[in-house]
Amino acid sequence: WQTENGVLLPSLQSALPFLDLHGTPRLEFHQSVFDELREKLLERVSAIALEGKVEERYKKLEDLLEKSFSLVKMPSIQPVVMCVMKHLPKVPEKKLKLVMADKDLYKACAVEVKRQIWQDNQALFGDEVSPLLKQYILEKENILFSNDISVLHNFFSPSPKTRRQGEVVQKLTQMIGKNVKLYDMVLQFLRTLFLRTRNVHYCTLRAELLMSLHDLEISEICNVDPCHKFTWCLDACIREKFVDNKRARELQGFLDGVKKGQEQVLGDLSMILCDPFAINTLALSTIRHLQDLVGQDTLPRESPDLLLLLRMLSLGQGAWDMIDSQVFKEPKLEAELITRFLPMLMSFVLDDHTFNVDQKLPSEDKGPVPYPSTIPEPFNKFLQENRIACEIGLYYILHITKQRNKNAFLRLLPALVETFSDLAFSDIFLHLLTGNLTLLGDEFALEEFCTSLFDGFFLTACPRKENVHRHVLRLLLHLHHKVAPAKLESLQKALEPTKQSGEAVKELHNQLSEKLELRKPSPAQPPETPSMELPLPAVPTPASR
Repeated sequence: WQTENGVLLPSLQSALPFLDLHGTPRLEFHQSVFDELREKLLERVSAIALEGKVEERYKKLEDLLEKSFSLVKMPSIQPVVMCVMKHLPKVPEKKLKLVMADKDLYKACAVEVKRQIWQDNQALFGDEVSPLLKQYILEKENILFSNDISVLHNFFSPSPKTRRQGEVVQKLTQMIGKNVKLYDMVLQFLRTLFLRTRNVHYCTLRAELLMSLHDLEISEICNVDPCHKFTWCLDACIREKFVDNKRARELQGFLDGVKKGQEQVLGDLSMILCDPFAINTLALSTIRHLQDLVGQDTLPRESPDLLLLLRMLSLGQGAWDMIDSQVFKEPKLEAELITRFLPMLMSFVLDDHTFNVDQKLPSEDKGPVPYPSTIPEPFNKFLQENRIACEIGLYYILHITKQRNKNAFLRLLPALVETFSDLAFSDIFLHLLTGNLTLLGDEFALEEFCTSLFDGFFLTACPRKENVHRHVLRLLLHLHHKVAPAKLESLQKALEPTKQSGEAVKELHNQLSEKLELRKPSPAQPPETPSMELPLPAVPTPASR
C-alpha cells in the first residue's frame, strides 16, 4: 500500500531509510512534500490566470475548480480551491451559493470572490459595510471632542490625501475594487444614512471614497460617476483651503453644464458640497473675498466670484432637503443675503479699521473713542432665519477670534445664542471656536469676558445640549489656570453633571475637579504645641563653622 501510494521516484526508495535512521517520521516527510507541491500548484494557478487567450485560461481554471471543489473543506486543499476562485472573473453561481451558505468558507474566501457574492446580495454587503461606517463616524466625533485643543491642529488640519489613507476609506476602496454595482450600493447606503441621521460626515465619506478610487486610477468607476471631475477640482480647493479664480470658473462650468433631464446629479453634487471640509473652504473663501471687497470699495453683488461661492454654499446646505424631497433644483439665493447681510458684515470690518485708526491718532480733549457695542437688529434676524447667512456669520466670528479681536468678538457674541437650527451649538463650530479662544487665553482672567462667554453664551445651552457641556469642559481643562479662582469655582458648580449626563461629561468633569484639586494650596499646618522637656544643649561638631 505504501509503495503504491507513496512518491513514485526510483531514487527515493533507497534514500528513505536514511530518514528512518534520523528518527524522522514518514508523515513529516510526506507533509513537507505535500506543502511544497501545494505552493507550486498555487504559483501555477496564478500563472495560468495570466497566460494564453482569455477563454482558454479561464476554461482551464474552471476545469480545475470542478475537480477540486469537492475537497474545499479540507484545510490542506482549501487554499488551492480559494486561489482558483479568486482568479476566476465569474465563479459558477452554484459554487458561490455553497460558499455563501458556509460561514467558514465565506470567511476564508478572497475579497475578489466576496465581491461576486455581494453584488447580488445587498443585505450581506450591508452587514459587511455597516460596522465600517459606524467606525468612521465615531472617528470623526473623537477628533471633534479631542482633549487636545489647538488653533494649529484642528478638525480641518489633515490634507484630503492624508484623510483618504484612513482605515475605513481604504477598506471600503478594497471591498469595491472596480465593481460599479458595489460602488453604487455604498453610495446608496451613504445617502440613506445621511437622510436618516442628517450626519454630514457621511457626505465627507462620499467624497473621500470617490477620490480614493481616483488616486488608484480606477477609471471603470471614475468615468461613470458624473461628480468625478467636480469632486477632483473641489478637492484641490480643499487642499489649499481657498477657491481661486481659475478653479471657481471650472466649478461654475460643471454646475452650469448640468443638462435638462440629468438634474438628479445635483443631488450628488449637493452632497459633495455638504461635506464639512467643502463648507469650511467655501466659507473661508467668502470671508476673504468680503475683506478684499472692503479694500476695493466694491459691493458684494458686483463680485461674480463671491456670488458663485454663495451659490455653492447654498447647494451644499440644501443637500438634505433636496435628497429628501427628490426635487433636484438649485435653491434660489435670497436677494437680501447679498444686498443687506453681506454689506452689514463689511460694515463690521470697517468698524474695526476705523477703531484701529482712531486709536493711533493723537488723543485730544475728546478722550478715547469707544468700540461700537451694539449689533444692528437685522443681523440677529439673519442669523436666526437664513442658513447661509448664519454659516457665513459664524465663520466671520471664528475669523475675528483668530485675529484676537476681543472687542468685535464680545460685540457679536450675544447674536450666537439664537441661530438657525442651533448652528452655533454644533460640534464643528464649537470645536473651532474653542481652538481659536486659546489665542485669547489672557482675557479669561477678566470677569467681564468670562461672564459674556460662559454665562451669556455657553451656559445658556448646557442644560439642553450635552455636546455643549462637553465642549465647555474641554475648554476649561485647557485654560483653567487662566480663569480667576472665584469664577472657576462657580463654573465648576454650574457644570456639574446631572443624572441624565453621559459618561463623557462625567469623565471630563472629574478630570477638571482633579486638576483644580491639585491647584489648591495645601492647608496651613497647625502650630506645634511647645514641648515640656528641657532642650539639650547643642554640641558643636567639627564640621560646623
